[in-house]
Amino acid sequence: IKVSAAPAPAKVEKPKVEVKPEETSLVKRHAIMVVGALLFGWLAHVAPADFLMHFTVFVLACFVGYHVVWNVTHALHTPLMSVTNAISGIIVVGALLQVNNENLWVYGLAVFATLIATINIVGGFVVTQRMLKMFRR
Repeated sequence: IKVSAAPAPAKVEKPKVEVKPEETSLVKRHAIMVVGALLFGWLAHVAPADFLMHFTVFVLACFVGYHVVWNVTHALHTPLMSVTNAISGIIVVGALLQVNNENLWVYGLAVFATLIATINIVGGFVVTQRMLKMFRR
């Protein structure tokens, strides 16, 4: 009895097409920075000093947060998720304290912040549970 496998079909390689992302021109980038600087200058002129202090802290927190999240190693994603869940919990507490405010805008922002932070907390727990299930035998 002779048994032989059918020959494998020849693989046809598709030509690789390099897709280059569209680069923003130097003029456009500088124009965006100038417009941003003008808007910030206008805001600094009209806004109270307390707002500028809070805005500066917000911008610095965004900058540091961006670098912390995108430069973290893969092994640290689970602890990072725990920290973001804790921060979202603090946001929920702060938003719930503002829900009984008489100002309609403050009330709306508090409800929205509670909703978004709760979605983040639930999503963090779901992803953590999925990751923990991967390590069960």
